[in-house]
Amino acid sequence: MTASRQEETSVAKKLGPGLITGAADDDPSGIATYSQAGAQFGYGLMWTMVLTYPLMTAVQLVSAHIGRVTGRGLARNMRGVLPGWLLTLLVAILFVANTINIGADIAAMGDAAQLVLGWGDHGFTIFFALLCLVLQVFISYHRYAHVLKWLTLSLFAYVAVVLVVHVDWAAAAKGLVVPRIDGPQAIATVVAIFGTTISPYLFFWQAAQEVEEVEDHDGARPLTEAPEQAPGEIRRMRIDTFIGMAFSNLIAIAIIVATAATLHVQGVTRIDTAADAAEALKPVAGNFAFALFAIGIIGTGLLAVPVLAGSAAFAVGDARGWRCGLEYRVRDAPGFYGVIALATLLGIGLDWSGIPPIQALFWSAVVNGFAAVPIMAVMMVIATRRSLMGAFHIHGPLLWFGWAATLVMGAAAVAMLVWR
Repeated sequence: MTASRQEETSVAKKLGPGLITGAADDDPSGIATYSQAGAQFGYGLMWTMVLTYPLMTAVQLVSAHIGRVTGRGLARNMRGVLPGWLLTLLVAILFVANTINIGADIAAMGDAAQLVLGWGDHGFTIFFALLCLVLQVFISYHRYAHVLKWLTLSLFAYVAVVLVVHVDWAAAAKGLVVPRIDGPQAIATVVAIFGTTISPYLFFWQAAQEVEEVEDHDGARPLTEAPEQAPGEIRRMRIDTFIGMAFSNLIAIAIIVATAATLHVQGVTRIDTAADAAEALKPVAGNFAFALFAIGIIGTGLLAVPVLAGSAAFAVGDARGWRCGLEYRVRDAPGFYGVIALATLLGIGLDWSGIPPIQALFWSAVVNGFAAVPIMAVMMVIATRRSLMGAFHIHGPLLWFGWAATLVMGAAAVAMLVWR
């Protein structure tokens, strides 16, 4: 690690993989889920954001630790723990779920652009998908990471929406601290919130980005090889992840508040897509709030689609032992970039499949929910194994919260079936 990097003290310079991962969690499919929660149940389910924060922070921090300590991606570490057939199955499930999510997200971006401009939904869908693909393939990792970092600012559009609509802050405060579930539909929505907030693609992405951080900085090495770098790097990962996940949940709270304060009070209780939420806002909150909401969908989609495609590529490539990384050129890592291109192009194809976006997102959440449980369990085994993590195996609160998150996701996976 260079001396200049050790001396970095500003919080802004410590933000990177955790911030981008947290922001990508609020993708258009997540926006649709949070909008549905606010429209149907008002402020009543905001407490879920308080509950998920320590759980998602723990599991993402475990992912970050695995990548930074070992210098290898999540799937590459899993190769030493899982039978080959099981790892292949989990990675295949992740690829399918990510591809469905990409398709739903770029469709929502195209719809949002059409809502604002009045034309060209399919054309915009193709444009946004190809733009994300070009950014990943032709821009160096260092510049690309900065692009993603700046795109996180688009999520402040939802904070701005909250500032321009009338909010019952007393009811919002109560919904934040008093758990309440009214009937089976509310339970299903809680399950959907858990499924969209704690997703496997985020685990693979953050671990991979920590590996990229090592390879992108001169003198940086895996902590098992350079333990003297540990104090500064572990502190950076904690700050990055705690702030990134807080950012993610605060934006989710803003979306729930915005839709509760506008759609719920007007009796609009059904939201099928993020674009539906933006369109429904227009007559009750005005053109400015509508435009902000729609622009936020496009911005977060541009952030999330590369993360979805990239995490699938890291998972497949690491599982197969390929050379992986956004710092490589296409000719140096053809399999890695091939997976990115395939996932993105298949996502475009889903826009013409006739499959309703909300159905695609539901099944994507089901697939992710079931895949998350074994992936998280294996992550915890890796993170506690001294043979892989050395002196940096996890323990204490991080260990407890990591297993708690795994158990909660297991319960959510069962609930997805029970309350379908």
